[in-house]
Amino acid sequence: MSHMDKGPQNRRERPAWDEYFMEVAQVVSRRSTCLRRNVGAVIVKDKRILATGYNGAPSGLPHCIEVGCLREQLGVPSGQRHEMCRGLHAEQNAIIQAAKYGIPVEGSTIYSTTEPCSLCAKMLINAGIKRIVYQNAYADELSRQLLSEAGIIVEHLEHLEDSTGN
Repeated sequence: MSHMDKGPQNRRERPAWDEYFMEVAQVVSRRSTCLRRNVGAVIVKDKRILATGYNGAPSGLPHCIEVGCLREQLGVPSGQRHEMCRGLHAEQNAIIQAAKYGIPVEGSTIYSTTEPCSLCAKMLINAGIKRIVYQNAYADELSRQLLSEAGIIVEHLEHLEDSTGN
Protein backbone atom coordinates (compact mmCIF):
# COMPACT_ATOMS: atom_id res chain seq x y z
CA MET A 1 0.00 0.00 0.00
CA SER A 2 1.49 3.39 -0.98
CA HIS A 3 1.30 6.46 1.24
CA MET A 4 -1.52 7.74 -1.00
CA ASP A 5 -3.68 4.66 -0.26
CA LYS A 6 -4.12 5.32 3.45
CA GLY A 7 -7.76 5.40 4.44
CA PRO A 8 -9.47 8.37 6.14
CA GLN A 9 -8.97 6.79 9.55
CA ASN A 10 -5.19 7.26 9.17
CA ARG A 11 -5.31 10.92 8.16
CA ARG A 12 -4.79 13.70 10.62
CA GLU A 13 -7.19 16.58 10.38
CA ARG A 14 -5.66 19.80 9.06
CA PRO A 15 -6.53 22.87 11.13
CA ALA A 16 -8.58 25.62 9.53
CA TRP A 17 -6.62 28.83 8.88
CA ASP A 18 -7.97 30.62 11.97
CA GLU A 19 -7.06 27.65 14.16
CA TYR A 20 -3.60 27.41 12.57
CA PHE A 21 -2.74 31.06 13.16
CA MET A 22 -4.16 30.98 16.69
CA GLU A 23 -1.96 27.98 17.45
CA VAL A 24 1.01 30.04 16.22
CA ALA A 25 -0.08 32.86 18.57
CA GLN A 26 -0.17 30.35 21.43
CA VAL A 27 3.43 29.35 20.71
CA VAL A 28 4.45 33.03 20.49
CA SER A 29 2.85 33.64 23.92
CA ARG A 30 5.33 31.20 25.44
CA ARG A 31 8.03 33.90 24.96
CA SER A 32 6.11 36.28 27.25
CA THR A 33 7.97 37.57 30.28
CA CYS A 34 4.89 38.88 32.11
CA LEU A 35 4.18 37.42 35.53
CA ARG A 36 0.42 38.03 35.28
CA ARG A 37 -0.66 36.99 31.79
CA ASN A 38 1.12 35.43 28.80
CA VAL A 39 -0.19 36.80 25.50
CA GLY A 40 0.90 36.15 21.92
CA ALA A 41 -0.18 37.92 18.75
CA VAL A 42 0.31 37.21 15.04
CA ILE A 43 -0.46 39.66 12.23
CA VAL A 44 -1.49 37.88 9.03
CA LYS A 45 -2.39 38.97 5.51
CA ASP A 46 -3.21 36.70 2.58
CA LYS A 47 -2.44 33.64 4.75
CA ARG A 48 1.10 34.90 5.38
CA ILE A 49 2.55 35.87 8.75
CA LEU A 50 3.73 39.49 8.71
CA ALA A 51 4.81 39.93 12.33
CA THR A 52 4.50 38.43 15.79
CA GLY A 53 4.59 39.85 19.28
CA TYR A 54 4.33 38.83 22.91
CA ASN A 55 3.99 40.87 26.07
CA GLY A 56 7.20 41.89 27.80
CA ALA A 57 9.60 44.72 28.57
CA PRO A 58 11.22 46.78 25.78
CA SER A 59 14.18 45.14 24.03
CA GLY A 60 17.35 45.14 26.09
CA LEU A 61 15.65 46.08 29.37
CA PRO A 62 15.16 43.76 32.34
CA HIS A 63 11.95 41.77 32.22
CA CYS A 64 9.39 41.35 34.99
CA ILE A 65 10.46 37.73 35.43
CA GLU A 66 13.87 39.18 36.42
CA VAL A 67 12.91 42.25 38.47
CA GLY A 68 9.37 41.52 39.62
CA CYS A 69 6.01 42.99 38.69
CA LEU A 70 5.54 46.66 39.49
CA ARG A 71 1.76 46.28 39.19
CA GLU A 72 1.77 43.44 41.73
CA GLN A 73 3.99 45.44 44.08
CA LEU A 74 1.59 48.42 43.88
CA GLY A 75 -1.57 46.30 44.08
CA VAL A 76 -2.89 47.50 40.71
CA PRO A 77 -5.91 45.43 39.60
CA SER A 78 -5.94 43.74 36.20
CA GLY A 79 -7.16 46.04 33.43
CA GLN A 80 -6.28 49.28 35.25
CA ARG A 81 -3.35 51.72 35.09
CA HIS A 82 -1.66 50.14 32.06
CA GLU A 83 1.03 52.83 32.25
CA MET A 84 2.22 51.27 35.54
CA CYS A 85 3.91 48.39 33.76
CA ARG A 86 7.36 47.78 32.27
CA GLY A 87 5.90 45.72 29.47
CA LEU A 88 4.30 46.28 26.13
CA HIS A 89 1.32 44.23 25.06
CA ALA A 90 1.62 41.49 22.44
CA GLU A 91 -0.45 43.44 19.88
CA GLN A 92 1.72 46.52 20.41
CA ASN A 93 4.91 44.52 19.92
CA ALA A 94 3.56 42.92 16.74
CA ILE A 95 2.69 46.34 15.27
CA ILE A 96 6.08 47.73 16.33
CA GLN A 97 7.94 44.80 14.75
CA ALA A 98 6.09 45.33 11.48
CA ALA A 99 6.87 49.08 11.55
CA LYS A 100 10.53 48.48 12.46
CA TYR A 101 11.01 46.31 9.40
CA GLY A 102 8.80 48.34 7.02
CA ILE A 103 6.03 45.76 6.71
CA PRO A 104 2.62 47.28 5.94
CA VAL A 105 -0.20 45.77 8.01
CA GLU A 106 -3.16 47.70 6.60
CA GLY A 107 -6.03 45.34 5.78
CA SER A 108 -4.58 42.48 7.81
CA THR A 109 -5.92 40.22 10.55
CA ILE A 110 -4.41 39.93 14.02
CA TYR A 111 -4.70 36.73 16.03
CA SER A 112 -4.28 37.22 19.75
CA THR A 113 -4.50 34.77 22.60
CA THR A 114 -6.32 37.48 24.58
CA GLU A 115 -8.94 40.01 23.50
CA PRO A 116 -7.32 43.46 23.03
CA CYS A 117 -7.50 46.13 25.71
CA SER A 118 -8.59 49.67 24.80
CA LEU A 119 -4.98 50.86 24.37
CA CYS A 120 -4.29 48.11 21.85
CA ALA A 121 -7.68 48.59 20.19
CA LYS A 122 -6.81 52.20 19.38
CA MET A 123 -3.45 51.14 17.94
CA LEU A 124 -5.01 48.34 15.89
CA ILE A 125 -7.56 50.79 14.47
CA ASN A 126 -4.88 53.28 13.46
CA ALA A 127 -2.66 50.52 12.03
CA GLY A 128 -5.48 49.63 9.61
CA ILE A 129 -6.05 46.13 10.94
CA LYS A 130 -9.47 45.03 9.69
CA ARG A 131 -10.09 41.83 11.64
CA ILE A 132 -9.26 40.62 15.13
CA VAL A 133 -9.49 36.98 16.17
CA TYR A 134 -8.96 36.32 19.86
CA GLN A 135 -9.10 33.29 22.12
CA ASN A 136 -9.49 34.42 25.73
CA ALA A 137 -11.96 37.16 26.63
CA TYR A 138 -10.77 40.33 28.38
CA ALA A 139 -13.50 42.49 29.89
CA ASP A 140 -12.80 45.93 28.40
CA GLU A 141 -16.03 47.54 27.25
CA LEU A 142 -14.27 50.63 25.87
CA SER A 143 -12.17 48.40 23.63
CA ARG A 144 -15.27 46.63 22.32
CA GLN A 145 -17.04 49.95 21.73
CA LEU A 146 -14.09 51.49 19.85
CA LEU A 147 -13.61 48.45 17.64
CA SER A 148 -17.33 48.35 16.86
CA GLU A 149 -17.38 52.06 15.96
CA ALA A 150 -14.37 51.53 13.70
CA GLY A 151 -16.13 48.67 11.88
CA ILE A 152 -13.43 46.15 12.71
CA ILE A 153 -14.52 42.52 12.59
CA VAL A 154 -13.92 40.90 15.98
CA GLU A 155 -14.27 37.14 16.35
CA HIS A 156 -13.94 34.94 19.43
CA LEU A 157 -12.25 31.63 18.63
CA GLU A 158 -12.80 29.82 21.91
CA HIS A 159 -12.87 26.14 21.09
CA LEU A 160 -9.11 25.66 20.78
CA GLU A 161 -7.20 23.95 23.56
CA ASP A 162 -4.85 26.58 25.00
CA SER A 163 -1.48 25.08 25.78
CA THR A 164 -0.22 28.22 27.54
CA GLY A 165 -2.28 28.03 30.71
CA ASN A 166 -4.39 31.02 29.68
